Amino acid sequence: MGSSSALFIAVFLACVVEAVEATTIVLAAGTARDWRSATSGMAGALAVLAIIVAALGPAVSALPLRGLRLVVGALLLVFGLQWLRKAILRASGHKALHDEEKIFAQQLAAASAQARRQAGLVPDWYGFTLSFKGVLLEGLEVVFIVLTFGANQHDIGLAAIAGAAAVVVVAGAGVAVRSPLSRVPENSLKFIVGIMLTAFGAFWGAEGAGAHWPGSDAALLALIPAIAAFALALVTVMRRSPGGSGRQQAAVAAAATAGERS
Repeated sequence: MGSSSALFIAVFLACVVEAVEATTIVLAAGTARDWRSATSGMAGALAVLAIIVAALGPAVSALPLRGLRLVVGALLLVFGLQWLRKAILRASGHKALHDEEKIFAQQLAAASAQARRQAGLVPDWYGFTLSFKGVLLEGLEVVFIVLTFGANQHDIGLAAIAGAAAVVVVAGAGVAVRSPLSRVPENSLKFIVGIMLTAFGAFWGAEGAGAHWPGSDAALLALIPAIAAFALALVTVMRRSPGGSGRQQAAVAAAATAGERS
């Protein structure tokens, strides 16, 4: 796997996670409220994101590469370790798995409970703002991922293609089924993305600080598997610790019992 392939995969998977969350919000807004308002909110957020990209894209590319790698590497390392920590806790049973279907149901219930209010040409203001905020916030993360990864590798074009491909794939799936994307293995994706972000963060941060990796970009081929092996080892150890997989099984059993009683 070359550095370009690693860049594409890392950006694609990270953007898939953000796109799934944004699509779930839009689907909830459209299903519970009004599809015209939800799609208008989504379109408004995409327009704002386009302006942000047009403004920030050239600015990010003009920054000194060494300083950019140091700052972005540190940020990616922080984000990656946070994602990886949560993924390890979920995989070992110390934290509940991320349930996109449950989140969809919660958002659907919350949206349905709100009173309908028209604002100008928007039939339902709540549905519009719910969709707008969700797409804008998740979209900003996609923009950050694309610009920082692309600028660091001097290939914003490839990063943009990977991000756009992720958004198109997830949005297409959402339009096709109009239901929560619960079949997407998001917990596994977050585990992989956590590993990739941690690896790229450590790699770029060290280069920005003046270090030189053996084999240059090829060092990622050793760094990524090493972090993955360490994370999987932690999962194995934590599953055997008190409160590990047993807690998750108990929670599932309790939920099943509650369902039978209802």
